[in-house]
Amino acid sequence: MGSLQGDVATSPSLSSTGSSGSGNDNNAGGGGGSTGGVRIYACFAYGGTNSFECYEPGANRWRRVGGIPGVPDGHVLKGFAVVAVGESVFVIGGRLCRRDVADGGSEYHDTDVGVRADVLRYDVRRGEWLACAPLLLPRFDFACAPCRGRICVAGGLCSLSGARGTAAAEVYNPEEGRWSPLPDMSTMRYKCVGVTWQGGFHVVGGFAESTTADAAAPGTPTMLHSSALERSSAEVFNCHRGVWEIIPGMWQLDVPPNQIVAVAGRLFSSGDCLNSWKGHVEVYDGELNIWSVMDHSALPDLSLLASSLPPSAQQLYLTMAVVDRQLYFLAGYEVDGDDDDTYRTVSLVHSFDTSATPGIVPAWNSFQPKMDHEHNVEDGSKELFSQCCSVQLSS
Repeated sequence: MGSLQGDVATSPSLSSTGSSGSGNDNNAGGGGGSTGGVRIYACFAYGGTNSFECYEPGANRWRRVGGIPGVPDGHVLKGFAVVAVGESVFVIGGRLCRRDVADGGSEYHDTDVGVRADVLRYDVRRGEWLACAPLLLPRFDFACAPCRGRICVAGGLCSLSGARGTAAAEVYNPEEGRWSPLPDMSTMRYKCVGVTWQGGFHVVGGFAESTTADAAAPGTPTMLHSSALERSSAEVFNCHRGVWEIIPGMWQLDVPPNQIVAVAGRLFSSGDCLNSWKGHVEVYDGELNIWSVMDHSALPDLSLLASSLPPSAQQLYLTMAVVDRQLYFLAGYEVDGDDDDTYRTVSLVHSFDTSATPGIVPAWNSFQPKMDHEHNVEDGSKELFSQCCSVQLSS
């Protein structure tokens, strides 16, 4: 079985490099202060083209890095993970879909092609993509998180037919460049969220089924159980003991979470897979096993923080990143274009300071980032196809 003790390997280089400028992230700008060396990466789609993009908080700038190697033109990748270890970003697994234009070019129709085991590593300093060892089990819509310099994955769907998750888990050792199996979870899950907290890899929520067998009647079929009890639970891989432990009711909702992040020893969430912003930031109390609303975080709509947005603006996407003790909400809004029946995407960043003192320092801030193209506005619709991850470059 895999181990979680101890970190970066050399892998075959791909022909695609990741830079829309110098080719070196370390020289890509960035401001002073604690955010100067931070890069936030996420994957988007413009029509039938995937786009790997970087936001630099210190410079307040978005830029396009390039496409994702191995994803053909006219195809998009969904349900994959984007996670950072050291100064590298890993793109893991996913579901490949062919995207066809429908309804005169205003809509797209996606057709599933296959489930991927591919793993790519983006070297942030060199601006270069590298191919890594593939997953032991192809999967999408799974939990993933870095843990002790390794990458843990668990759950997900392994087939395009049916909607039954897997209990299988595995761990990647960047130093050795290989995946190793972890013990199976007690529940089969997909659409679950992964986060490392208090030294353990937490797999939270999702569409889950537990398995039980009749010990008194060996050979009888295993029974599957799916209820709110399984869907609201979490499983934690205890790195010291090498076993999974279940936490009943950790998520408390029947709907899978959207994102859960750890900041200064606390867990935060802002929504679920149906609604990425549910009006406030929540913080988890591990002793009481409850989520509660963070003081001064309540906002019915994050667009209220931006006076420049027209009332007709519609939120297209929202993803959350950790920068020091702040939560950065990277958002996109659809606004009307210059011509009839056209629209554009406006990118905004909303930050919430989890350590702000109420009444002294405002918890919320909002700003419009510079773009690497004109007008700070992007033509057409921009879709978010991954959650984001943060990289801290050393000086």
